[in-house]
Amino acid sequence: MSNEIVDCGNAVCVVGAGPGGLSAARALKAMNLGYEQFERHSDVGGIWDMQNPGSPIYESAHFISSRDLSGFIGFPMPSSYPDYPTNQQILGYVRSYAEAFGLRQAIRFNTPVQHVHKEDSGKWLVTLGDGTRRRYLAVICATGCNWDPNMPQVKGQFNGEIRHSVTYKSSDEFAGKRVMIVGAGNSGADIACDAANRAYRAFISMRRGYHFIPKHLFGIPADQVGESGPPLPIWVARPVMSLLLKMFTGDLTRFGLPKPDHKLFESHPLLNSQLLHNLQHGNIAVKPDISHYDGDDVVFKDGSREKLDLVIYATGYKWSCKYAAEYFEWRGGRPQLYLSMFSRDHRNLFGIGYVETNSSAYKLFDTEAFMIAAYLRDQLDNPASASRFDALIERDNPDLSGGLKFVQSQRHEVYLEAHALKSYLKRLRRKMGWPELTENYYDKLRVDSAAAQPVGLRAAA
Repeated sequence: MSNEIVDCGNAVCVVGAGPGGLSAARALKAMNLGYEQFERHSDVGGIWDMQNPGSPIYESAHFISSRDLSGFIGFPMPSSYPDYPTNQQILGYVRSYAEAFGLRQAIRFNTPVQHVHKEDSGKWLVTLGDGTRRRYLAVICATGCNWDPNMPQVKGQFNGEIRHSVTYKSSDEFAGKRVMIVGAGNSGADIACDAANRAYRAFISMRRGYHFIPKHLFGIPADQVGESGPPLPIWVARPVMSLLLKMFTGDLTRFGLPKPDHKLFESHPLLNSQLLHNLQHGNIAVKPDISHYDGDDVVFKDGSREKLDLVIYATGYKWSCKYAAEYFEWRGGRPQLYLSMFSRDHRNLFGIGYVETNSSAYKLFDTEAFMIAAYLRDQLDNPASASRFDALIERDNPDLSGGLKFVQSQRHEVYLEAHALKSYLKRLRRKMGWPELTENYYDKLRVDSAAAQPVGLRAAA
């Protein structure tokens, strides 16, 4: 290996070929911007590929948002998919997306990015896993947030097994065991249902209460209910939805669930019907936060204890971007970016997917990618316009809460209300004179019709 640096001119480096990285590639391609894309794994798919080392996906994982609202812009999921697709179907869909828009050709697989360095010129020097170095105009970090497990430290000695949920793959692991899941995010609730169905005894430990939303309301996916009518201000939408939930689920404290300490939508609600079913049928029991371990027992903060064989921590992930961490401003474990995508301190360093919001992810990734590509196109064709956007990156601080007062926690440091974000980005595109992002915008990139159709499980094979 030599110390030679390959100068890639005005090309962009895209790190990662999961859904966010593929959105970035499509947007750059549509804007006629040169780019190179690097993926440490052997195929596209990101976390949805269970063969990707470190993937948090387990056999029973499904998409948490519904099929018809969750697809990439201009590339809907197949109507043959269920309302909430399986992880295998999502992987097949993502791979079909890469095929449909001819995105594979620019990806270098089995090629991790080791480090990025900002040069005095403002260009970005990217060091690959084999030590080779390449210089780019910009870097888009699209490697996601679910790779670095967050493992709380609890006092005491436990004779059983303690693991993070990233290691969990199949409900077979629970057979005949006394199992507890710690954490009640959506994945924690899913895994708890697996335990309820397979374990000898099953518990879920919850630090706080959450609002539960059934996966279907009035026979349609719950997220479509909010999208089917005219947008409502939060002071109208919240009481209406709260009343509906009371009618559908009633008082959940009767099942041992703690009462939420926040109003609806001020934290991510749990979209799960099966956990309530298992609580109703006594297949699982709720326990409070853990105090400490004591040999075979787990002792809880209310003084109770349970003899357990296995504790699974579904306690989320530390947001990290190890190859570029020094260039992000971190607060509460979250990177602080303008509109969750533009570095305020380092020009042409971008992130896709570094956001918590109450919306399906893929259309948001597409929107982020489009904004980044339009800005980069202006840098080359219209520097005065790009300078105007530079000023916005430096000083603009829009309120994207949508009128919600989010829970004060690490998770909510970068939480945005989806409708507020989308509306603001639409106004910003018009202000900048950028094209409108429509369902047909990317049609010009479609390859032959056979490859352009989502092929579901066949593509995941």
